[in-house]
Amino acid sequence: MNKTEILIIDDEPQIRKLLEIALENNDFKVWQAATGKEGVIMAANHPPELIILDLGLPDKSGHDILKELRLWYNKSIIILSVIDNENDIVDALDNGATDYLTKPFRTAELLARIRASIRRNQLPNQNSKVECGDLIIDLIARTVKKNNELIKLTATEFNLIALFAKNEARVLTHQFILKEIWGVGYQTETQYLRVFVGTLRKKIEDNPNQPRHIVTESGVGYRFT
Repeated sequence: MNKTEILIIDDEPQIRKLLEIALENNDFKVWQAATGKEGVIMAANHPPELIILDLGLPDKSGHDILKELRLWYNKSIIILSVIDNENDIVDALDNGATDYLTKPFRTAELLARIRASIRRNQLPNQNSKVECGDLIIDLIARTVKKNNELIKLTATEFNLIALFAKNEARVLTHQFILKEIWGVGYQTETQYLRVFVGTLRKKIEDNPNQPRHIVTESGVGYRFT
C-alpha cells in the first residue's frame, strides 16, 4: 500500500528531523526542502498530499511561497512557524493556508491536524451530504439534522454552516467568512458574525458555551470539527 506523501519546507534541520521521525512513525512518506525555491520545485515535480511550510525561510518569505504554491497546488498546506503574530496568521489563512500552528508545537496535535486535512482532501466533491458526528448537513436539500431531528435554520444560518461544513477542520478567518456570506462590504463586521455564530451554536451544539462543532480560534476566526 502506497504511503501518503508529505513535503516539509523548513530551514531548521532539527525541526525537519523531528517531523520526519514523527511522520514516518505514523506511516507517512516524507520529503524535505530547506529553502522556498527548493520546496516549490519539489512540489511541482512530485506533488505531495500535504505540505508543511515555515514562514521564516532563508531565500524568500513563506507568505510569498504560499501564494506561489496556491497558483496551482490545490491540496492542504499547513503553516508551522515560530511567528505567532495575529496579522501573519490571518494573512496566511486568507492566502490559502489550510491551517496554522506555532512553534514549539505538540506532535499529537500536528498529527491530528494533518489527518483532518488529508480527510478533507479526499472527500468526493459531488457528495451532497456532510456528516459531522451527530450532524448531517445536506448541501443540496439545504437541511441540517441533529441526531436525525430536523433543525430549523434561517437562510443565512444555513449558508454559514454549509460554508463551515465544506471547509471541515480548516481555520476560516473572520474576513473570509464575512466576505463569503455577506459580501465584500461586510469584511470588518466581526461583531455581526459573532451574533450569527452564537445563534447557530444554540441550535446545533449540546452546550453552546463549550462548543465542539464550531470552535473559536482566538483573534483569527473559526474551525468546524
